[in-house]
Amino acid sequence: MACFLVPMALGIITALLRNRFPESYRINVLNVLLWGGVVALAAEHVFHGEVVPYPPFLTAGLSEVVPEILMVGVPMTITATGIWASIVLITKQLSGVPFRLSRLGVVELPARSR
Repeated sequence: MACFLVPMALGIITALLRNRFPESYRINVLNVLLWGGVVALAAEHVFHGEVVPYPPFLTAGLSEVVPEILMVGVPMTITATGIWASIVLITKQLSGVPFRLSRLGVVELPARSR
């Protein structure tokens, strides 16, 4: 019913802040993954009559929507973000640019001079 709201929220945030991320993070790939999932799930919910074009838009109550968001929307968003992070790390590994993982994400190490 509303599982697409979690990736939609993250998609909106990353779309608005995409200029603040370094190009090497390939934030456009994350946006494509998130928005593709949002469109597919929203279409599926519309076809099944769970989302309607008039208020209140969702045919289920809050007691049904919240568990679906937590059990489907959050894991789907974590999975899409994990796939994106894997793509970024593999791309950096294949490009030969040394990097290390930190609590804040991928940090490129400066080249050593001899």
